[in-house]
Amino acid sequence: MGESKRIIYWIRRLSEIAMLGWLSMLLLTDVAVAIGNGGLQWLVPVSGVAGVTAVILRRQHRVEGFSIMLALSFGVSVLISGIGFDGAPGAAETGSLLVLTIGVLRHVEPVRRAAGLAVVSLVVLMTEAIGRDYHHSALAFSFLLLFAWSTAAGVGGYLRFQQERRAEAVHSVRRAERLELARELHDLVAHHITGIVVQAQAARTVAETKPEAVLPALDAIATSGTDALTSMRRLVGILRAQDGADRTPGVSLADLRILADRFSANGQRVAFEIGPGFHDHTLPPEVMTTVHRVLQEALTNVRKHAPGAPWIEADLRCDGRLARLRVRNFGSASDPRVSRLGGGFGLVGMAERVEALGGRLYAGPSTEGAWEVAAEFPLP
Repeated sequence: MGESKRIIYWIRRLSEIAMLGWLSMLLLTDVAVAIGNGGLQWLVPVSGVAGVTAVILRRQHRVEGFSIMLALSFGVSVLISGIGFDGAPGAAETGSLLVLTIGVLRHVEPVRRAAGLAVVSLVVLMTEAIGRDYHHSALAFSFLLLFAWSTAAGVGGYLRFQQERRAEAVHSVRRAERLELARELHDLVAHHITGIVVQAQAARTVAETKPEAVLPALDAIATSGTDALTSMRRLVGILRAQDGADRTPGVSLADLRILADRFSANGQRVAFEIGPGFHDHTLPPEVMTTVHRVLQEALTNVRKHAPGAPWIEADLRCDGRLARLRVRNFGSASDPRVSRLGGGFGLVGMAERVEALGGRLYAGPSTEGAWEVAAEFPLP
């Protein structure tokens, strides 16, 4: 896990702890009110305990916990109102309902179900304000709870909008990658079939004059056909997983150097090194495709997000049974004007493309303080 992911993880944990601490303080307030009022007012902190429990378990039982909490709160309000008890609304109970409303609007599918549950929560909150008419303050509590519910609904709706917008952006990237991969599949098949046709024609030509040369030619045809089928299966498997790539078969390690040189000519210097023992046939064509795309995406991201980086290091090496591509830039933080725009969708497609080929992609800070993109692939 990278440093940035650890920071996000701890921010979420601390936010969760702070929210539960806030609900606990509200629960203590409910207990204090129950001590003063007595009678059925003790049902309010009990309902508050149920609400805090539903908040804690909301990720595993979001709809179930919310539904139970709505029914319990509504039942307590009707009971207190039915016997004419001068009860007060519950602070922890109300806070839990608002937190659960935000989560439901953000996560529950389909959206009409989420909206329906949110409307039910509004009815329950209004019933709480009217049914627990503490010292004839029902109108004031109704306005207060309506404002609180409106705020919670607005937050939940905004978070859902942001989530769906990012999901649509990721889907668009994957769709574009699939189109690129379909083109690559066509080129790959054409590449292999052309080789098979040429070898078959050569075998036919020498069959009469050099019969001994036919058998090696047939072996070469069989090998080319097997390679073509293997590559096609892997690419079609990736297409079924809705991924893609952008590089035509036949591009060699020299093209990786050309990509780095072109990047250097237009700005930041790139030191690109290919390790010993690495040649054009070390990796299958579809893996070389992804290596080229990852290198292109990583260099493009450096230009967009770290334009002040003085130099970039890139290397492609064999490490045991793995082929590893690393791209690192030093000495420059991300441009905040660019960072605010978001991004990273290119790496979304690349990460799943690499994983579909049995590899792994990492993007984040390295131990040396550089920003690093590393892709690993198993050697055949």
